[in-house]
Amino acid sequence: MYRIGEEEINAVANVIRNGRMFRVMDPNAPVHEVLDFERDMKAYLNAEHYFLLTSGKGALISALVALGIGPGDEVLVPAYTYIATALSVLAAGAIPVIVDVDDSCTMSPTAVEAAITPNTKAIIPVHMQGMPADMAALCAIAEKHGIYVLEDACQAVGGSFQGKKLGTWGDAGAYSYNYFKNISAGEGGGLACKRKDIYERAYIYHDSSGCPYFGKELDDLDEHLHAGSEFRANEITAAIMRVQLSRLDGIINDLRRNRNYIYEQVKDFGLIRGRSNDFDGECGNILRFAFENEATAEKFSVLKRPYVRGEQPIHTGKHVCWAWEILFRHKGAFHPKMNPFLMEANQGLRMEYSRDMCPASKLEMSRQAYIYIRPEWTEKDMDAIIAGLRDVAKQL
Repeated sequence: MYRIGEEEINAVANVIRNGRMFRVMDPNAPVHEVLDFERDMKAYLNAEHYFLLTSGKGALISALVALGIGPGDEVLVPAYTYIATALSVLAAGAIPVIVDVDDSCTMSPTAVEAAITPNTKAIIPVHMQGMPADMAALCAIAEKHGIYVLEDACQAVGGSFQGKKLGTWGDAGAYSYNYFKNISAGEGGGLACKRKDIYERAYIYHDSSGCPYFGKELDDLDEHLHAGSEFRANEITAAIMRVQLSRLDGIINDLRRNRNYIYEQVKDFGLIRGRSNDFDGECGNILRFAFENEATAEKFSVLKRPYVRGEQPIHTGKHVCWAWEILFRHKGAFHPKMNPFLMEANQGLRMEYSRDMCPASKLEMSRQAYIYIRPEWTEKDMDAIIAGLRDVAKQL
């Protein structure tokens, strides 16, 4: 979380004073925070359809179900993403197939093209650390093969690719508003959908036990009800998110300004900026550098100077596929009959995972390193960072 204050406190207090914290309510109620946030976020994204949920993972699962993905299907997931991306595929009953990222640290179009089989139903490009995947290339490949694109924009709220907001390129796009994201209510998620039928199926799935029986939110839906889950958001989350959304452009602008200032000052230090699919569209959360080899990147990461805390993507725990023990052990569910790895429809699909998989990703992610940016940094703060980077660069 970057910024939060009295405005959010007042928004929550207003909800409590009105005594209406449940999303599904009488149309004449004095406040409708969820509906108002959904309207505002839909406009911000320029999305065809959008709704609020309890988490980014809930958004991914709802989208996968709405796309008709389930047992018998494979979904391509990048080697560099939070484990929730792969677990969402399992939650839908399908099998995640891990593919390489390239030197942009995002899903490799070349690897995707090579990995598609008749069993591939969708791809999930992930915009890690606010860095856009090459959505033009990935969408073209998906269209060529007749498969879906579900964007995981959970770490990239407010970012864009070629001027179009991340999460709105594919058939659907998932967002996260947990504590570690650009805007946050502590927890929360969102889903943008391109088609009305996908939106309706995802909306029904996200709350099959609340919205159908309270209020009138489903009156205009064409899809029939089906059993689903309960990722229903509440008015307090939405009240916070409405204020957070008003802060988003300022946060992104300040992150990018600070990133650009530091990059400009260090360009003559011998530090090479990591390749980006759209540098201007990045959220600006990180400064990313590419080195000749892992040893140099490791040295950069361990040399500590004021504000300079380097981190290599390869060492980010559950964000790298080599740490996904659940996949290694084929524990796709607690009950064996609900475990996608054991389902008859999935036998013969690609479910071989090991710590040696995706060597090209491991190479790229081990020879890169980054430092995190803060939007509140002053020029004095950044000058201290630049001095630290100059000192580090001399020792590499």
